[in-house]
Amino acid sequence: MKRSHNVRAMEASRATSTRVPVAVLGATGYTGVELLRLLARHPGVELAFLSSEQYRERRVTEVYPFLRGAVEGTLCAPEPAAVAAAADVVLSALPHGAAAPLVVDLLRRGRRVIDLSADFRLRDPGVYARWYGVHPAPELLDEAVYGLPEVYRARLPGARLVAVPGCYPTGALLGLFPLARAGVIRDAVIVDAKSGTTGAGRGAKVEQLFAEVNENFRPYAVGGHRHRPEIEQELRAAGTPAPVVFVPHLLPVSRGILSTMYVRA
Repeated sequence: MKRSHNVRAMEASRATSTRVPVAVLGATGYTGVELLRLLARHPGVELAFLSSEQYRERRVTEVYPFLRGAVEGTLCAPEPAAVAAAADVVLSALPHGAAAPLVVDLLRRGRRVIDLSADFRLRDPGVYARWYGVHPAPELLDEAVYGLPEVYRARLPGARLVAVPGCYPTGALLGLFPLARAGVIRDAVIVDAKSGTTGAGRGAKVEQLFAEVNENFRPYAVGGHRHRPEIEQELRAAGTPAPVVFVPHLLPVSRGILSTMYVRA
């Protein structure tokens, strides 16, 4: 019995010593807290640095009590030097525009970055400028690996910078890639997508208030959503330069996406 206990203790110690120290920037937004929930259960990860501008110097469990016992630590400002000193891998859930300068600094310090903003998804800086503004680090756009494992799995292990796809493009592309690669899409693609409200982030907005969303269902950004060029870019990369008609809708639910794609083969 004692020998068995010692073996288990040694195995636990070995697992702890081989865990990768990870930082999560923007840890208190909806994306950030979902990262915390998932990473806290990963046996190969040590949550070494958590940042939040809004809740700086507060414990993460004060903001999200449900994390008590799973995630501990104090929320800090995302200072690149402190982040790089604490972690080998950085997951950035900061907004677009705010993420890129930090990513540049962290890469310069030898850290690997997984960016969940839109800053490195689009490969053409001109396209990025039309939807988001002038890019802060266009020299990194060609290097960033689009983080859709079902398509780019072979490139991800060695990547310094991974650009996590947008929510709508993830669902649409997973449905369309087999057809695009087979070369059977002959005309424009229609993507009819519905999303819950957390996709818009945690900040207060009038159109996201309960009285506005409850018992309602509406399209938004018709003909002008930022995720359309991202879907088109990846379809071109798969060999299908078809235009995309993309219409997102807001559902009165917290989370989740349902996308229906229509193609003419």
